[in-house]
Amino acid sequence: MRRGAITQGSVLKAIAEYDELGQATFLAKYGFGEARSYVVVHEGREYDSKAIAGVAHQWDQGRALRPDEFSGGREHAAEWLKRAGFQVKAVKNPDWTRDEIIIACQLVMENGWKGLDAQDARVVELSGLLQLFPVHAEGERNEKFRNPNGVARKTFDIATRHPEYRGKPTNGGALDVAVLREFLDRPDEMTGVARLIRQGIATGELQGLAPTEDEEFDDYSAPEGRLLMRRHQARERNKSLRRKKIASVVQRGGRLACEACGFDFEEVYGERGAGYIECHHVVPLHEAGEGRTRLSDLALICANCHRMIHRRAPWPTPSELRASIERKHAADRRAAEIIARPRRAADEQRLNL
Repeated sequence: MRRGAITQGSVLKAIAEYDELGQATFLAKYGFGEARSYVVVHEGREYDSKAIAGVAHQWDQGRALRPDEFSGGREHAAEWLKRAGFQVKAVKNPDWTRDEIIIACQLVMENGWKGLDAQDARVVELSGLLQLFPVHAEGERNEKFRNPNGVARKTFDIATRHPEYRGKPTNGGALDVAVLREFLDRPDEMTGVARLIRQGIATGELQGLAPTEDEEFDDYSAPEGRLLMRRHQARERNKSLRRKKIASVVQRGGRLACEACGFDFEEVYGERGAGYIECHHVVPLHEAGEGRTRLSDLALICANCHRMIHRRAPWPTPSELRASIERKHAADRRAAEIIARPRRAADEQRLNL
């Protein structure tokens, strides 16, 4: 059976049976529960998306899918139904991302680490800004997405996790605590991050940046949020800038070698590696505003070192990574020398006991 190989016609048959039997009987017949994440919308009515997708298989694939054979989320049922041409709507709103919490935390900090009411003009303004954020697809949002009530609740989630708060905290999450801690430890830097995110959304600059494959890697650390990270990567992958940077180094008689480890693609791969190297944007995310990227902002670096720089915050500069590599090599040499050193007679006697 090919999971997800359903057609519009088979989905309509499942919907027709759902209407005939009613929700409770339909779900009980096929062993499904009520939708918790997504519903499929047809002719103004909402249906349990996982059950509809699973039952649709019986007309295309010979039998209905059991609930334990797939998920009702974006990777399975919701995606299959969208592919068949149906509207899928979120039952609940998506969790807050780091980007969203950063600008909410800035507001709480400016308010003396106190939560704000839904009627506060600053909350209403932030609600409108969050609704412009390009980090959640339209299908993941319901009609209450980041409305003033939800934004106000989030400000209290943050405020009640402050170390000086003495009452019972509200239902915030670990990410609220992590971002709060970053604001307490690095207030100027995190305020700069929030300002850049706000500016980027207001001007539309960050809204036009598509997600990159690297966002899917858990260890691709972007403590300042995914939106500034997208802009960072867009600048690094600007082919025109990369060509100009390489040309400037070659014109000065320099080598196209990694500034961290010294790797030279042409030396190792010959003609295939000639003229190739990656660029790393060395200006920290919280400082990189809307200005033009200068060639001096870019460092030539190999793919391995580039990944290691981005792997974990705080990101080292190429020179800091180079120093780390040199310390590692020195330690390895010392260990090798100790192993190769001739044993003294007293050591030999101890070994023979």
